Amino acid sequence: MLKIVKSSLVLAAVSVLISGFAHADINDDLQNICTIVKADDKDELRKKMKKVESDHKLKLQDYYTGISCGGESLIRTAMLNNAVESGTMMIKKMPKSQLTAPEADGKTLVDWTNEKGFNASPIAAELNARI
Repeated sequence: MLKIVKSSLVLAAVSVLISGFAHADINDDLQNICTIVKADDKDELRKKMKKVESDHKLKLQDYYTGISCGGESLIRTAMLNNAVESGTMMIKKMPKSQLTAPEADGKTLVDWTNEKGFNASPIAAELNARI
């Protein structure tokens, strides 16, 4: 009985340590993604997304809502910085349901785009064609 309790405690401690390391790694992997999007570096963004997917088994849709670039989402950041290649690539990678869902401020991408006057941008055109 005592061996089972000790084994359970050891397994629990190891699990906590492993999950802590994995969490730190993903933050390191996603650290400069805002800079990459702002610079419109599609190739570097693709590499970053592939690294996160291979190392952590996460796709863009899994971590998109958890990233904020100056208070804006990644696609909004692409629009604000006229990062057409990065913005259109992210729109193509995201599921339609998430593209039409309200973001942190309660506005959908389409509503925000119309409100900010980006409805003529190529990124907005890709968004409208996708949804």
